[in-house]
Amino acid sequence: MNNFFRKLALLAVAVFTIAGAAAQDADKILGVYKAVEEGKESKVEFTRQADGSYRGQIIWLKQPDNPDGTPKLDVKNPDASKRSVRADRVVVVDGVKYDAKKNVWNGGRVYDPTKGKDYKVEVSFEDARTLRVKGALLGFSRSVYWTKIE
Repeated sequence: MNNFFRKLALLAVAVFTIAGAAAQDADKILGVYKAVEEGKESKVEFTRQADGSYRGQIIWLKQPDNPDGTPKLDVKNPDASKRSVRADRVVVVDGVKYDAKKNVWNGGRVYDPTKGKDYKVEVSFEDARTLRVKGALLGFSRSVYWTKIE
């Protein structure tokens, strides 16, 4: 009987170790990334949400204001209630969850505020500091690459 409990304890330790490693891999996405697209520079921060999904939100824009000094807004958003959100606070990746088998975050959406459109998304690391954000719609896809800075 003692041997049974010893094996059970070892199994429990192994399960918690594996679960902890998977959570650590999933949290690898957390941090701040520099994004440069079409000459526009921004910083996006990934955070973990209460439901276990991850969200990427713009936290900084190189040029956050219009020429007249007013803040840029998310004016192309198809959801009229979000058009008053400052461009330097827009959520650009939402609802992604870590798939340990594929080593990617998927199942969510990526939003392109320059076009006012959102797409299915798959996020993965190209290397330790380069995040690949791949948006797809109707069989077409486009990837952008962000550099982890924090």
